[in-house]
Amino acid sequence: MSTIPETVPPAGNPARKPRLWRRILGRLMASILILTAAGYLYLARWSGDGQHPPRGFFSRHEVLAAVLTGAVPLVEKDPPLPPAVELQKEIEYGKVGDRSLHLDLYKPRKLQGKVPGLIFIHGGGWKTGKRQDYRVYTSWFAEKGYVAATITYRLSKEAKFPAAVEDAKCAVRWMRKHADSLGVDPDKIVAIGGSAGGHLSMMVGYSSDDKSLEGTGGHTDVSSKVAAVVNIYGPYDLETPEGKSAGVVRDFLGKNSYQEAPELWKRVSPATYLDENDPPTLIIHGTIDEVVPVEQADRLAKRLGDLKIPFRYLRIDGWPHAMDAAMPMHVYCRSQILRFLKEQVGP
Repeated sequence: MSTIPETVPPAGNPARKPRLWRRILGRLMASILILTAAGYLYLARWSGDGQHPPRGFFSRHEVLAAVLTGAVPLVEKDPPLPPAVELQKEIEYGKVGDRSLHLDLYKPRKLQGKVPGLIFIHGGGWKTGKRQDYRVYTSWFAEKGYVAATITYRLSKEAKFPAAVEDAKCAVRWMRKHADSLGVDPDKIVAIGGSAGGHLSMMVGYSSDDKSLEGTGGHTDVSSKVAAVVNIYGPYDLETPEGKSAGVVRDFLGKNSYQEAPELWKRVSPATYLDENDPPTLIIHGTIDEVVPVEQADRLAKRLGDLKIPFRYLRIDGWPHAMDAAMPMHVYCRSQILRFLKEQVGP
C-alpha cells in the first residue's frame, strides 16, 4: 500500500493560496504607498499663491494619483455666491426657431461706471457640458468687478457646426446690445473658454469678419467682435492628423471622415481666420495634454507672434487636459486671466 509523502502537497492544495494572497496584498500595499507618496509629495510643492504655476507631473497617471489621495483638491463645482455678487439665471440671449438660448449672468451688486463684460463658453467636446460648469469662474470674476456671463449653446447632438459658433457670437451681440442696462463697456467684451469652449472663443475672436458664421439667433444689427480672447487648452487647427481622426470633431461636423468634406475641417479651424486685425490672446495649455496636444498652442503662439498681435502664452509643464479642475491650477489660471484682463481691457 503506497502513501503520499507529507512533503508533496496534493493537487489543489490550499497551501498555495496564502502565498498568492500575500503577493496580491503586497502589490496592493505598494501601490497605495506609491500613490500616497506621489500625492503628498506634490502637496508639499504647491504654494498656492496664484502667481507661479504649480509644479507638474511626469504623466496623467501621476496627476490621478495625487487627486485620488486627496493631495491635489478639486474645485468646488457649485461654490456659494459671494455676497457682493448678483446672479440672474436663465436669461434668453437668443432664439433659433423655437429654440431658446440661455445664459446665467453674474454682476457686482455695486457697479461703478461701465466695466468689461466676459462671455464664458464651457467645454465638453462640443457634445457635453453645461453653462453652470463655469460658475466657479464667473462668480469669482464678478466679485472682482466684471460682468460675467456663462452661456448654453447648441451641442453637436442637437445641431452640427456652425451652430455652436453662431450661438457664441449671438451671446456677444446680446451683451453689446444690452451694454447700457448691464453696465458693460461695449468695446471691452472678452470671450473666454476651455477645450471646446477655447475653440469657440477663438472662433468668436478671429472670425468676426466672416458674416456667414453670424447665424440667425438675434441682435444682428450689432457686431460680434471682441476685445480679447482667452483660450484654455482649446484646439487651434483641426486639419492636423489628430483633428482629422478625432471622433468628437467628426460628430461636431456631422461627417464620417475628413475625406468626405475636407473644406469643413478648414472652416471649423480658428487657424483659418487668424489675421493681423484680430484681438490680443491669452493661451493656457499643459505639456502633457493627451486630448489637445500642446503643439496646438505652440502653433497659435507662433502665429500670433508672426502677426505681431499682443499675446501671453502660459505653457504649463506637467499638466494634462482639464487641468484647471485641480484647485491649485484653477487658482493659478484665474489669477493669470485676471492679470491679462487688467492689461487688455482694464479692471
